[in-house]
Amino acid sequence: LFVQAQMHISMNEYESIENQVINWRHDFHQNPELSNREFKTAAKIAAHLKSLGIEVTTEVAKTGVIGILKGDLPGKVVALRADIDALPVTERNDLSFKSTVKGDFMGEEVGVMHACGHDTHTAILMGVATVLSKNKDKIKGTIKFIFQPAEEGAPPGEEGGASLMVKEGVLENPKVDAIFGLHINSVLPVGTIGYKPLGAMAASDRFVIKVHGKQTHGSEPWGGVDPILISAKIIDGLQTIISRETELTNEAAVITVGKITAGIRFNIIPESAEMVGTIRTLDYKMRDHIGKRMTEMVADIAKAYGGSATIEIVNGAAITFNDPALVTEMLPTLQKTAGTQKVKLMKAITGAEDFSFFQEKVPGFYFFLGGNTPGNTEAFPHHTPDFKIDDAGMILGVKTLSEMALDYLSH
Repeated sequence: LFVQAQMHISMNEYESIENQVINWRHDFHQNPELSNREFKTAAKIAAHLKSLGIEVTTEVAKTGVIGILKGDLPGKVVALRADIDALPVTERNDLSFKSTVKGDFMGEEVGVMHACGHDTHTAILMGVATVLSKNKDKIKGTIKFIFQPAEEGAPPGEEGGASLMVKEGVLENPKVDAIFGLHINSVLPVGTIGYKPLGAMAASDRFVIKVHGKQTHGSEPWGGVDPILISAKIIDGLQTIISRETELTNEAAVITVGKITAGIRFNIIPESAEMVGTIRTLDYKMRDHIGKRMTEMVADIAKAYGGSATIEIVNGAAITFNDPALVTEMLPTLQKTAGTQKVKLMKAITGAEDFSFFQEKVPGFYFFLGGNTPGNTEAFPHHTPDFKIDDAGMILGVKTLSEMALDYLSH
């Protein structure tokens, strides 16, 4: 489909709100809130949308905010999504607006930080709402703004995130025809956009392995069954599923044990151990095979060493699947806003996104926005205390999401 090279909205109009977008981002960064606890964040978003004359619904999926903007002309419905929650990470950098907030995470006091860039996503979408609300004459249809809580996962025992939003009907009334979203990236240089058709981000599954042995004195290991040793053998065995049974030339896959708990004293071999980890896959057949083999291997390895073990695998986010026809349709818009040379085809990544739950229901396109200062060779990973994003990268996000919405509705 033909997309006009010129912008629907003038560059001056976009640039006039850049400082405001940056200020919003700094405020959210200094005042982060954990998943399903984004009360102040949601209130600020709702107040801003209402000030623009946008129809607002609050407390969606606990703390989510939905805004509906109807254009002057009839047409389809496009949704734009931003996630709003922060992480239990203590910030460790020299930003003037760094977070010093403390919060409760699973019964422990933790630092709270926007260590994944959701503060930028929120500020960008607020900027998009600002611009588009002033250009209703250019909107051929309806734009639904989705400010989603708990992308990082709801607290134990709670529902949340995109799956709960879908369950509560966020893609209905009015029914959404397509959805777009972005993620800031600490490695991509400012001014660039990365994208990938089909599977762009991995499915994420959580597993818990419980190992049972027989307690004994640490000086007499022959008197018991060591669940810590069995755990080590299980961890080693699980990695052979990836290195020896998974065809990695097709798609990447990962099994990671992120937590292991066992024992209370240096000279006691405990009765049990527990491991918690994640599985990342970009192909559903591989996902099924890995789960099946983990279930078989965990029990068999434990039995071989005289103990027993169980495994529970809980499916999390699905594969972030970019509809190929929608990508083809919207690629000229990305090239229009960033410049053809600044739009890069990426390889899939093994990070996960619950944006995938929206994509299971309607065609979606999720892309990556450069947030690294050009020339900077020390880009800290997401979810780390030193994570940083260059504010200069956000205005391209405002332009791109705005123009994608207008171009899609114009088609």
